[in-house]
Amino acid sequence: MITFLVSILLLIVGYFTYGKFVERVFVTNRKRQTPAFSMRDNIDYVPMNTTRNSLIQLLNIAGVGPIFGPILGALYGPVAFVWIVIGCIFAGAVHDYLTGMISIRNHGAHLPQLAGKFLGKAMKHVVNGFAILLLLLVGTVFVTSPAALLNNMMPFSLTVIILAIFAYYLVATLLPIDKVIGRIYPYFGALLLFSAAGIGIGMVVTGAPIPELSFQNMHPEGAPIFPLLFLTISCGALSGFHATQTPIISRTTENETNGRKIFYGMMITEGVIAMIWAAAAMSLFHGDQSLSDVLAAGGPAAVVNEVATTMLGAVGGTLAVLGVIVLPITSGDTAFRSARMIIADYLKIDQRPIVKRMVIALPLFAMSYILTHMDFTLLWRYFSWANQTTAVIALWVATMYLVLSRKPYLITSIPAVFMTMATFTYIAYAPIGFGLPLQWSYAAAALGTLVCIALFMKRVRRLSRATFAVDEPANDFGEEALATASK
Repeated sequence: MITFLVSILLLIVGYFTYGKFVERVFVTNRKRQTPAFSMRDNIDYVPMNTTRNSLIQLLNIAGVGPIFGPILGALYGPVAFVWIVIGCIFAGAVHDYLTGMISIRNHGAHLPQLAGKFLGKAMKHVVNGFAILLLLLVGTVFVTSPAALLNNMMPFSLTVIILAIFAYYLVATLLPIDKVIGRIYPYFGALLLFSAAGIGIGMVVTGAPIPELSFQNMHPEGAPIFPLLFLTISCGALSGFHATQTPIISRTTENETNGRKIFYGMMITEGVIAMIWAAAAMSLFHGDQSLSDVLAAGGPAAVVNEVATTMLGAVGGTLAVLGVIVLPITSGDTAFRSARMIIADYLKIDQRPIVKRMVIALPLFAMSYILTHMDFTLLWRYFSWANQTTAVIALWVATMYLVLSRKPYLITSIPAVFMTMATFTYIAYAPIGFGLPLQWSYAAAALGTLVCIALFMKRVRRLSRATFAVDEPANDFGEEALATASK
């Protein structure tokens, strides 16, 4: 219990200390006009207050990631707490804050445009493909997981529930952000916070047997902590999916000084949620084999049901499960919205006519429906790799921004190097990748990481010689600078 409470405290302290430091590194400008005003179109660019933006951001980034991921990560034991705390404060929240703020400085640009600007034109196309793939996987995972939970509570078939969720997603994707998402998210946010707080307080009051800190690998199958833990627990520690979501809110933020609360603060909040569910999974099922048996029988959703009803009773447990259902639905809708916006930016399609929004959105939903027939576990594995690879790209983008701005760049370069190594190791080692022996995977990952660092330094030298404005729109910041940098 002490480890759990100290971890929660460290996350909160991290917001007020390291979060403030990161804000000072970036240097916000209260007087600078944000895209919500300079590019207002009342569809995607709409000024909204900080409270609404914060709740939308939290629900956008949360999904089932900070619940299902930590539950699966709990198999490794209390070492999962260490990654959630350190990852959230020093990597995930920094990633979210800088992605959001750099987007604000570049007219609400999404990650593909930012990658093209800071890492090269080729990366724009690569990241565009990666982002769409990730968002499709996210949207699909965030349809199937809440549908499975609802299927246990309602007398409707799984197919009917899936189609109903897709219908909501279509409406939320097409309508102006302040018409649906901006109005219902505050209520969903209250339900989410109730479920997490209820579970957390329930564990403290009942004296749940939460294990204390240990660096021992308790995974029943002996799966290696590195790299698997760092990809299993992504949301709640570090998640590339967030880099696709923060630009949505960068287009509705009224003032740059609101960024720490919206981007850094909501990531810390997600870390607290992840900590609660990891602790609940460890405490409720005594012995790792017991937890693994429940996961094998019913997946993370079974753990959620058992934890909620045990801690809060039938009524409270049902409300808590509804909060868990809300999480993925409120991330799935913005996943598709983000995919629409990225494709529109890439192809330069005006999004004011609703017909043009539908032309992009409908094929996305069709592809996602096909993916719902795939195995959930397999989808989650591909999602984990694509997710953390996107996080790596976003961290390198932020590092380049800080380097060119002559600001302290170690706050992003250290987590960027670490996660580059982790993602390379994962794809080399995992069965969905090359299936190499672990030691060979480490060697291949180290080589790949060194190549990435060398390419990054080469890009730094080119851009340093060019006339490069880091705080100009990503779509039109100056082709002459690109041409100079490419020579």
